Amino acid sequence: MAKAKVLTKDEAKRVLRIAETLNHGRRDRVALALSIMGGMRVGEIAALTIGDVRGLDGKAVEVIHLAKHQTKGNRSRRVFVGDELRKILTCFLGNSRNLQDAAPLIRSSRTGKHMCTVTLSTRLKSIYRAAGIDTSSHAGRRTFATRKNELGIGMATIQQLMGHASIQTTALYCHVSDEQLANAANM
Repeated sequence: MAKAKVLTKDEAKRVLRIAETLNHGRRDRVALALSIMGGMRVGEIAALTIGDVRGLDGKAVEVIHLAKHQTKGNRSRRVFVGDELRKILTCFLGNSRNLQDAAPLIRSSRTGKHMCTVTLSTRLKSIYRAAGIDTSSHAGRRTFATRKNELGIGMATIQQLMGHASIQTTALYCHVSDEQLANAANM
């Protein structure tokens, strides 16, 4: 299977804009933002509850604590929420004030329960396609890792951010551009 595409900054912005224009746009934009800006797996996004992302003040938390049952590999992990992602989550939570902490963050429009991973993956892929990008739902996660690598963040740190057990897995996610290679040669 081919690797998921690494989105350019413009493509990432376009995908988030397009998501908002579709049915359930706010929900889908949050799911995409968690993938692109938080590096979360689709299964982790699908497993989130309101209480996982809402702090006592009603705003988005700075760190999402994922329990073992919410992650791949059955290992708990933390997801650090950057400022832009935090704004998107806080805005979304403003429309979810009446929901209990146990309620799913990404809800099925049909059942109101947690959206299944396959359905969410298919939904994200269709939004990428609507943006004119042929890739899988994993593109956001790969984009997240690559952006961190481009910023010069160490592979061990990216490994922790991604929740990988092996640094070799993390390295597979990080695309190295010609510009990075040229810059490295000139250092």
